[in-house]
Amino acid sequence: MIYNIETINEIVVRQRNYFNTNVTLDVNFRINQLKVLKNAILSHEMDLIEALNKDLGRCETEAYFCDIGSVILEINEMIHGLKKWNKPDRLYSGLLNFPSIRTNVYKMPYGVSLIISPFNFPVLLSLGVLAASISGGNTSIIKASSKSKNTTLCLQKIIKESFDEKYITLIDGGHDVADMLLNERFDKIFYTGSPNVGKHVLECASKNLTPVSLELGGENGNWCIIRKDANLKDAARKIAFFKACNSGQICININQVAVSKEVSKEFIDLLIKEFNRQLGYNIINNREYSSLINEKAFINCKDIVEKYKDRIVFGGTGNINTLKFSPTILYPMSYNDAICNYELFNPILPIIEYDDDNVNEILNVIRKREHGLALYIFTKNVKWANKVMKTMQFGGGCINEVCVHMMVKGAPFNGTGHSGMGAYHGKWGFMEFTHPTTILYGKTRFNLHLREHPYNKKKLAIIKKFEK
Repeated sequence: MIYNIETINEIVVRQRNYFNTNVTLDVNFRINQLKVLKNAILSHEMDLIEALNKDLGRCETEAYFCDIGSVILEINEMIHGLKKWNKPDRLYSGLLNFPSIRTNVYKMPYGVSLIISPFNFPVLLSLGVLAASISGGNTSIIKASSKSKNTTLCLQKIIKESFDEKYITLIDGGHDVADMLLNERFDKIFYTGSPNVGKHVLECASKNLTPVSLELGGENGNWCIIRKDANLKDAARKIAFFKACNSGQICININQVAVSKEVSKEFIDLLIKEFNRQLGYNIINNREYSSLINEKAFINCKDIVEKYKDRIVFGGTGNINTLKFSPTILYPMSYNDAICNYELFNPILPIIEYDDDNVNEILNVIRKREHGLALYIFTKNVKWANKVMKTMQFGGGCINEVCVHMMVKGAPFNGTGHSGMGAYHGKWGFMEFTHPTTILYGKTRFNLHLREHPYNKKKLAIIKKFEK
């Protein structure tokens, strides 16, 4: 379908009218809609796997593990927890409000929500967010990525078959369609993508004072620190897996590794062995290895390795016909190199040496840059690592692990500063798509006159006593 200002406005108006019927306020309605969404995904599982393979070269296991199965887990958590989450919080109103001692805080939906999703996890980052919006009682318009076109078409079919357009609809198209949507008045906007586009979304939302959630990759990329006492084999194994996963196109993936110079050579050898063990010696022809999203992303990788060709210690090759570019290790790098100052979003991994006795130098570099979406530390000194984690600013992270913090049930996923605002997953997604509304229930008899005129010293003394 070709969209224009008029057709988009009609969709928004219909959704607003539908929301105003109050149908979506009922918690049982929301649970039923979550079940509809879950069943729709399961019935189209193989269609989604095929689409993900066409768009990103995903094998069936990776497609299910990273996108489809993760959404199912998210929906299950919401189905089981929604009634409890949606119950109003009951508060004591305080002596100054006596006899009106009952106050409730209700979790109210925003209304019509706009979800703008990216290409890298096109199922998880569209339908996973949609599940949060449904749980909150909103209507939803999803703007899916034009880059992952096969998955977008499949998602469009799923949504159209499962939901009325006045409740949920999925729109395809490029930046022009996104801008037409952003010019509409929404009640909530949820965007996943780059910081630069995030700024544009926030600017558009400000015209209507629309609350916005931003899940961004991080302007300077995510750091991984490996101390000299770390289990290097374990670190290499985990880093190799996630750097190769989805061909590095993961917002919480490692952007650069800072490794103690005392163990840097050993770590690199182990990392190379792990890439070869997990993916073989001919990685770009491995059917389990994902491709880059398009030719532009491939050329970007090619340009980077050409610029740093004297520092390639592994990889550096690709096949433009399949859009597969091998995991590539660049060493030795400096934290001042341009490549270590922006999000790569590909399988290239710069490695920086540092003096383990002067690890604070690396920490200070990270502190001075924009807040990352993730931070990873490998060390046996968990006490030190825990202190670092509690004094740095970033979205989330792991000690002696990579990326899997986003899979923890009940935990929020979010960024801060240039890596985002707001949080979701499970209950946190429900809270992100609802706003708290405080209602005090007044009594009509035995009301105190303390707050009313005329004032005197006796009233003031009583008020002070209550407040203290």
